[in-house]
Amino acid sequence: MPTDARCLVEIDEPTGVVRLTGVLDAAGADTVRAALLAQLCDRPGPVVADVTGLRVADQVGRGLFAEVRREVADWPAADLLLCDPAVPGPGPDAALAGVPAWPTLDDALAAAPLAAVLTAELAPTVGAARQARELVTTGCRHWDVRTLADAASIAITEMVNNVVAHAHTSMTIRLAPQAGTLRVAVRDHSHLRPAFVGLAPPTRAGGRGLLLIDTVARRWGTSPVPDGKVVWCVLHPEDETDPPD
Repeated sequence: MPTDARCLVEIDEPTGVVRLTGVLDAAGADTVRAALLAQLCDRPGPVVADVTGLRVADQVGRGLFAEVRREVADWPAADLLLCDPAVPGPGPDAALAGVPAWPTLDDALAAAPLAAVLTAELAPTVGAARQARELVTTGCRHWDVRTLADAASIAITEMVNNVVAHAHTSMTIRLAPQAGTLRVAVRDHSHLRPAFVGLAPPTRAGGRGLLLIDTVARRWGTSPVPDGKVVWCVLHPEDETDPPD
């Protein structure tokens, strides 16, 4: 699909590879960023961008891939890799600052295996939070991070309830382990982003969902994507004591 007068983006559906050809400059950066983020939130696991036929024309273009990689760094089972024949040999060489790259597509795909991940598509209904907690319980047991089950259940409940109460769209639940931590994310189709304003007054009903996420998670945030957003958090076993009241 054409994205800019000077840049072309093509998605290879079987592999998820994003092929970029032409010239990438500031004018086409937003469209390329959107295409990469869309692919990263639609497919679990690392995404490979093939820049074999791409010329990067300016500083904005050169920094784009590292920017996208930083944006998804805490998403469950997400990463951005490059196929770039300009790198000297097989391995995670940084062709464009901060982004691992391989000289052939086969090498890049081999370095991007599907990670351990659980995903569910849920409707914005009253029972969605219960279904999400069941997925969390299954994942924590399977990945032997049982100590994170309570905290992750609290976080996923608040994320899902925010979609049900405010976004009113279908949602994708995704969770994955990484180096002893648990990454949890909810993707919906609303551009309305949650706002954390600290402690809610005791006289106000509700408004404590983000505070609970902030309490149980080491990090959390929200990432805008072309047709909505991804709300994510990272949980560490050493941070968990008793669940908050």
